[in-house]
Amino acid sequence: MDYSYLGYNENRQIVKGTIFAANEKVAGQMLSQKGYQVLRLQPVNHFVASWDQLFPSLFRVKPEAIIMFSRQLALLLESGIDIVTSLELLRAQASAGLKRVLGEVISELRSGHRLSAALGKHPNIFPQIYVRSLGIGEQTGGLEGVLRQISDYMEKELTTSKSVKGALRYPIIVSVVAFIVIAIMVTFVLPAFTSLYSSMGAQLPPLTKMLLSFVDGLHKYSLQLMGAILFIGIATFAYVKTPEGRFNRDKLILRLPIMGHISHLNELIRCCRSMSILFKAGLPLPEIMSLVIDSSNNRVIKQALSAVQKDMIEGQGLSRPMAKNPLFLPMMVQMVRVGEETGNLDVTLLSVAQNYEIEAEDKTRSLIGMIQPAMTLGIGIVVALIALSLISAMYSMYGQVV
Repeated sequence: MDYSYLGYNENRQIVKGTIFAANEKVAGQMLSQKGYQVLRLQPVNHFVASWDQLFPSLFRVKPEAIIMFSRQLALLLESGIDIVTSLELLRAQASAGLKRVLGEVISELRSGHRLSAALGKHPNIFPQIYVRSLGIGEQTGGLEGVLRQISDYMEKELTTSKSVKGALRYPIIVSVVAFIVIAIMVTFVLPAFTSLYSSMGAQLPPLTKMLLSFVDGLHKYSLQLMGAILFIGIATFAYVKTPEGRFNRDKLILRLPIMGHISHLNELIRCCRSMSILFKAGLPLPEIMSLVIDSSNNRVIKQALSAVQKDMIEGQGLSRPMAKNPLFLPMMVQMVRVGEETGNLDVTLLSVAQNYEIEAEDKTRSLIGMIQPAMTLGIGIVVALIALSLISAMYSMYGQVV
């Protein structure tokens, strides 16, 4: 928050201006550190809210911005610049959302808090894995290295997410276009032909009768159909919001052909990379498992990881509990066992993540290669069916007239 101040410096000269701080007390301390004697300090009343406050969704901090911020901060710290000055430099060139957050973080640091604690107050931007890794880096003196590791981790996460979205983008676009085309034909083209055939009293082929009956039924019961679709959509959305619904949805996702396997691999990749970076940072395994469980997006995988954590705390290690659940694939279990025996768990888990990334990319490319011709074939069949019914009806009418 911005505060306006009025005071005088060590030379008894009047000074005034504004300063950004978390609260009034922090603002007073910051001014005292500058050698100012404060006469008046009050918050700046903004009559119009800032754009990032009015539209937070438009100014949300993107993962790309956090990745760039982490790498730039690591570079500045390695150059010998202190952390507050580094953050001030990065804040000057940051986007609106990140600029506000960094301002609050700088105020926290000037109040005596650690960087990890200050960033931890913004969980929507800096996840727990990020914050906890930085905490270990602060304790060991390897903050720059941890920042680079976590930025690499987030970049891999982002790449994986984009590959899945890219695989789904084409079929979604094609489906929307196909729906619009078919809706136009059903709404405008077929009713015109229906009126024409009815006025001429022509004997229509069975295929055309069937299609026209279907279209007539859509028009007659359109409100009921839309109501049913809306009800099913709302009921499904409400069910998925429940714990049981979310669990069943995630279970269904894992069972989907091809796409389910890709989703499964991506979850294991996230799990292995998270465990690798946290283990390398020096966290104990029970705490690592807690953070990995929290970061998982699939509740079926989350439940399986919770069972592994429980058995691990009971003294069964990590690989043995994983071997009990088929969700943890054989290569992952074997490499975890090797990592436990050699003490290089971070290296073996990173190797597993890299292997699964290659497999997931191959599966994604195969999925895209299958979806494109399948969607084209499906749309072609529907359009050809409509065209065939209309053309056959026209030939039938022509034969009856002749």
